[in-house]
Amino acid sequence: MPPTLHLVRHAQAQHNVHVNNHYLVDPCLTDLGKEQCRQLKASFPKSQHIDLIVASPLKRTIQTALIAFEDVLRSNNLRVLCLPELQETSNLPCDTGSSKEVLEKEFGDQPVDLDHVTPNWECKVRVWLRDRPEKNIVVVTHGGFLHFFTENWSEHDLFSGTGWANTEWRSVQFISEEKGAPTSTGNAEEAKQDMAQVEELPESQERRRYEAQIREAAEKEHKKTTDPIVHAEGGNTAAHVGDDISRSHGSTAVSSQIEVGATA
Repeated sequence: MPPTLHLVRHAQAQHNVHVNNHYLVDPCLTDLGKEQCRQLKASFPKSQHIDLIVASPLKRTIQTALIAFEDVLRSNNLRVLCLPELQETSNLPCDTGSSKEVLEKEFGDQPVDLDHVTPNWECKVRVWLRDRPEKNIVVVTHGGFLHFFTENWSEHDLFSGTGWANTEWRSVQFISEEKGAPTSTGNAEEAKQDMAQVEELPESQERRRYEAQIREAAEKEHKKTTDPIVHAEGGNTAAHVGDDISRSHGSTAVSSQIEVGATA
């Protein structure tokens, strides 16, 4: 039986903070991004069942996997397997990975497997994942790439360049031929790719609908506390604005999802 995939977008990285940071090469996570990883670590419900963790070989995805799944890596004696096929889909400097030598220097003493980071590794990533023997696989990658991977382009412009929030995750399964996956009339390799299509699990869709309602309510509350209070007679406006901004800093549920001029 094909595995269930738990698709995770990386946490906030330096290039997500401001458009000028798109010119940083292979940016790392911000402090907020690391906190998002810790929140994911605390809330991810299937950790004990994970038997493989794969990630794009960019620093932000490797860091997300190492922090968010730290306990799983240790308790299940796993390593983060880096796959070049999971890289982001633009040619911006922020989406350009580091050399294998640089990654080995930075992550060499951590549970990270870089053996597949070679120019000649040409496996199709969905087919490769479908044929793995493990049953629950975490895939840590990028917002733009996830639309290509799932072939689902809904809300692709919700955030800048993606419909996936930082550290958002969705569980998908491979579509069997009986459920309507197209049957290829071409060669055996095309047939394998036809059978490697995925669809989101119903419980994953339900969880995301619930989280969207919570996020919408939090954003409305956040807006109430940050709107300036202007009095006709003036004089106290600055104090009110400052008070409201100060109060808004406590809304981590909202701040963890906000991106400014960010790519995926």
